[in-house]
Amino acid sequence: HFLNISMREYEGPGGPGGGPGLPRLPDSPAGPPGRAVAMIPCLMECRTPMDLRRVFATWWPLAASWLMMGFELPVVSAFVARLPDPELHLAAYGGVVFPLALIIEAPVVMLLAASTALSKDRPSYLKMRRFMFVSAAILTALHLLVAATPLFDFVVGQLLGAPEEVRGPARLGLLIMTPWTGSIAYRRFQQGVLIRFGRPRTVGVGTAVRLATNVLVVATGYALHSLPGIVVGTSAIAAGVLAEAVFIGFAVRPTLRGALTQAPPVAEPLTWRAFYAFYIPLALTSLLTFLAQPIASAALSRLPRAIDSLAVWPVMNGLVFTLRSMGLAFNEVVVALLDEPGARLPLLRFTRLLAAGTSAILALLAITPLGWLWFSGVSGLSPSLAGLGAGAIWISILVPAASVYQSWY
Repeated sequence: HFLNISMREYEGPGGPGGGPGLPRLPDSPAGPPGRAVAMIPCLMECRTPMDLRRVFATWWPLAASWLMMGFELPVVSAFVARLPDPELHLAAYGGVVFPLALIIEAPVVMLLAASTALSKDRPSYLKMRRFMFVSAAILTALHLLVAATPLFDFVVGQLLGAPEEVRGPARLGLLIMTPWTGSIAYRRFQQGVLIRFGRPRTVGVGTAVRLATNVLVVATGYALHSLPGIVVGTSAIAAGVLAEAVFIGFAVRPTLRGALTQAPPVAEPLTWRAFYAFYIPLALTSLLTFLAQPIASAALSRLPRAIDSLAVWPVMNGLVFTLRSMGLAFNEVVVALLDEPGARLPLLRFTRLLAAGTSAILALLAITPLGWLWFSGVSGLSPSLAGLGAGAIWISILVPAASVYQSWY
């Protein structure tokens, strides 16, 4: 991009500008005859005009990443459902391990949004990286404290009220999931840097690495058919997040050495007070959102058909989360684009379209036999469990749309 600058006042000796000025250039159609025009590089950051196409182009790589991450739970659940004692191990995974792992990692989930918005220069990046490492260490220690000490009996037995036969597999699964929080903190923080400096597609590649690792591990466990379902499932999840973190760590290096290092210092350096003012509301949002998981598990554990309900829970949750993931990806888009001129109307239009589309898919599953096929054929549940899951779809129809609007607001 170039700016056409009239040189009328700086034509050279004798010109209105006086002094030697710049050499007179040939007449240009951009100005009247006799007025030279210089072509100088545009010093402003040139952006594509904001429209639905620009919003979609920013959203779809992130949505692909979230969608593949959403597939993780249905894929793992489908394999576990085909191993011995599926109800017991699905209940342990979906009713205890996954909700506890989510609530422990909740404070670091929004590091992606924070890094996207605030990694404007290297000092800001280093400050937030320090926060990431400290938070990951503290939360991993908390994870081990819950999994490996008598605190497990209090949390799982008293607070969640999990059935006695589920607790043994759940403790084993939670121990295997120890790398979960640290891996997620590291890769989400570095993903924010990639998005900030124009490399969102790399995020999608990383999630593909994670999903491929999941499939490889669960397929190996299914082929062996000798390991408990909880071991196969949680090993796949832990291996997947570790593989993605390693990939993102290598992928972000060129950006750290190049664009981030060359970025000019911000006018007002990032302070801890400013960072916490930005981040704490985001962290509380994810904490309150994920808190629904252990609350639901605690309720299901105290209701009739507790083990059956807990067994269906990860499959149902995986289906809904897969559709919600497209709305959750929109959060990073809003953070990245909202401060640009003319962004509000295209973002709002995209919000409405995305909300309607995601909830319409869930409504289609509820109205047609596709819901039954999902739970019985794809997810591998027994007929009684498939009927339990298919009937619950109706309650969740508006959840994907709500996630989209939450990301917008």
